[in-house]
Amino acid sequence: MAPPHQASAKARIAPAGLVFLAITSVGWGFNWPITKFLLGYLPPLTLRGVTGVIGACLLALLALMRSQSLHVPGAQRLRLIVAAFLNVGCWMVLMGFALVYLPASEAALIAYTMPVWAQALAWPILGERPNLLRVLALLMAFAGLSAILGANGFAASVAKLPGIIMALGGALGFAAGTVLAKKWPLRLPPVSAAAWQIGIGCLPIAIIGLLVETSNVAGLNAFGWLMLSYSTVVQFCIAYVAWFAALARLPASVAAIGTMAVPVIGVSASAVALHEPLGAGQIAALIFTLGAVALATQS
Repeated sequence: MAPPHQASAKARIAPAGLVFLAITSVGWGFNWPITKFLLGYLPPLTLRGVTGVIGACLLALLALMRSQSLHVPGAQRLRLIVAAFLNVGCWMVLMGFALVYLPASEAALIAYTMPVWAQALAWPILGERPNLLRVLALLMAFAGLSAILGANGFAASVAKLPGIIMALGGALGFAAGTVLAKKWPLRLPPVSAAAWQIGIGCLPIAIIGLLVETSNVAGLNAFGWLMLSYSTVVQFCIAYVAWFAALARLPASVAAIGTMAVPVIGVSASAVALHEPLGAGQIAALIFTLGAVALATQS
């Protein structure tokens, strides 16, 4: 990146943008151990689908309150469906099932390798040839995955393999959706776009979950309902709105690097709240993952 561009980018950094970015990181970071906790009462499809549909309705209401149109032009509808499938549907289903097999901390680390895979997919889809930084980012991401796979011994690695594959699939789906959004952008107001994507992506998941899964909603105590409210309102509404507000006030590269706080918060909160392991393997994975994302967002 050329120095003049960097200078102008720095000039555009607003303190309010950093506050919104912090709200986003905290909201999304704490949601990883919360989702892991809720999976003890609600199965993956029901949990992710129903909370997503409710969150989408709240976002649609917010869009109307902000006078943002919910109309989707005909030329944008196929793009919207593809984006909803990749950015939301794949993410919600695969990450939900990944949390069944993985500690929340490790699932969060794999999820946030997404910028690295986006950079890799930009070559075949957008024609952006990889440079040295992107290659190094890819290698560091694989090193982080290796550290997760090798943590806690061979038997634990075999047991975690389905979760790692599903978490990787979710990250790759989100990365593909991100890259395709550059090729075929959605020309919708930001909150409206989020409401439609989350709603379209989560509605079929919710329907299937309610039809085929057995939930233990009656087992939720007051704390469980509070956590369910957090997963619905904070994750889908407050954090998403704060994210859009941060993007409006910060350079994209600064915002992307700022989200590196999410896996740090997720790993730390999971270790404290869920007593998940935080040994040498997890710490190495965290370092490699953060390094990979930092390189990817700077390349």
